[in-house]
Amino acid sequence: MSLAVLSSQALCGVQALPVRVEVHVGQGLPAFHLVGLPDAGVRESRERVRSAIISSGFEFPAGRITANLAPADLPKESGRFDLPIALGILLASGQLQPDPPGSAPDLEGYVFAGELSLTGAVVAVGAPLAIALAVARRCQGAKLIMPPGCAEQAAMVPGLTVLAAGTLAQAAGHFSGLASLPVSVAREAPASAPAAFACLSDVRGQALARRALEVAAAGGHSLLMAGPPGTGKSMLAHRLPGLLPPLSTEQTLEVAALSGLGGAAQSYSDIPPFRAPHHSASLAALVGGGSHPRPGEITLAHRGVLFLDELPEFRRHVLEALREPLETGCVTIARASRSLTFPAAFQLVAAMNPCPCGWLGHARMDCRCMPDQVKKYRGRISGPLLDRMDLHIALPAADTEWMDSPKGEASVPVRERVLRCREIQMQRQAGVNAMLGPAGTERHCRLRSDAMQLLKQAVSRWHWSARAIHRILRVARTVADMQGRTDIDAANVAEAIQYRQPWG
Repeated sequence: MSLAVLSSQALCGVQALPVRVEVHVGQGLPAFHLVGLPDAGVRESRERVRSAIISSGFEFPAGRITANLAPADLPKESGRFDLPIALGILLASGQLQPDPPGSAPDLEGYVFAGELSLTGAVVAVGAPLAIALAVARRCQGAKLIMPPGCAEQAAMVPGLTVLAAGTLAQAAGHFSGLASLPVSVAREAPASAPAAFACLSDVRGQALARRALEVAAAGGHSLLMAGPPGTGKSMLAHRLPGLLPPLSTEQTLEVAALSGLGGAAQSYSDIPPFRAPHHSASLAALVGGGSHPRPGEITLAHRGVLFLDELPEFRRHVLEALREPLETGCVTIARASRSLTFPAAFQLVAAMNPCPCGWLGHARMDCRCMPDQVKKYRGRISGPLLDRMDLHIALPAADTEWMDSPKGEASVPVRERVLRCREIQMQRQAGVNAMLGPAGTERHCRLRSDAMQLLKQAVSRWHWSARAIHRILRVARTVADMQGRTDIDAANVAEAIQYRQPWG
């Protein structure tokens, strides 16, 4: 046969799209053409494929070779197309002799992804888990052929058969009937233990902040903490993952796939991710972007916590980019040629000082800031962004007797209460209270008459927006769930209002 057609995958953001690798070997002057909108890394595969074929003991055809990566309008990047191109050349030139002789190799249901070295070895490719998830969702019963290290990771996807090809010769032997490729076995994912988290008992005092952190964990709410230096804002934020429920198997794979897309080493753990970028982070680093768009910190914090310390020190346009993801749970990066959507259902926790010097309102330290400096400092955080944060709390400075205070409640019992509260929400609406939409808020956050009267009085006093009212209702719903109540009374609303008071 002079034409071979194989299947591969192209990554488009978090999505892996099918690519048809068509290889034709014809008569004419020796040439090797690669078409289908390849980037520089893919075009260089011609030299890798040529050397790999010769090093593997095969003959490189002395004819006109054309490899087409279809669809032609989809940009192709990375070296994962080396393996299907090389196998296509061997098939099209008749160098693979299947059993029985004269029959065509059965390529139905096979998907190939692997980069070739000059020696013929199949080396690792990027984001193997994202490729495996896409293949499993789209093709029932598909067989994915990858390098051994990647195959071990991809085998963790349920319902997918992954074969490990260490060399081009082994992959060719599989279709020649000489020796079948081994089926990869999924590696054991380490289980998390609550004791591995930083314990909440390390935080002494700050009863209001501890309670607010538990409410945030129970309902998935965003949290803004303001207070002088050393009041425990960062300590509290780093202890939030220890209060959250473990990720499900599907969520664990999703988080690991996103980590691979971001260029980090993939780790499989049911611990929710915790990301804490420095305040000098750029817009592309936080939201995602680049010539070949990659996920940013908000996507890497998907299903977990994004902690922004020293919130006003972030650049204004960087913070404003968080507004849409906080509402939608995803971020869309638009380019002239295409738009990519990354998941970004993160729980935002932010910390800040009350003023530039940090000592405003402190009982024993003098603030050196002028009123206009304080106003300018706080003005770095826009009203629309503040409006999207569910809980606003002020942490008082610790008194001189805090070292003699007993340790607070540990994370384990708090986590158990959070789990029970999350179970109530999942049974009622299949999601956390923080993600309730307008219709869900109206359906599940009905107030008793006394609670409604209290809320109206608060709205009349502080002139909250409709968005802020909805967020207060969701927080009140979480407080009621923590008490095991089906209705929302005035005490629940009062606590929710307490978490949204202006501070400083």
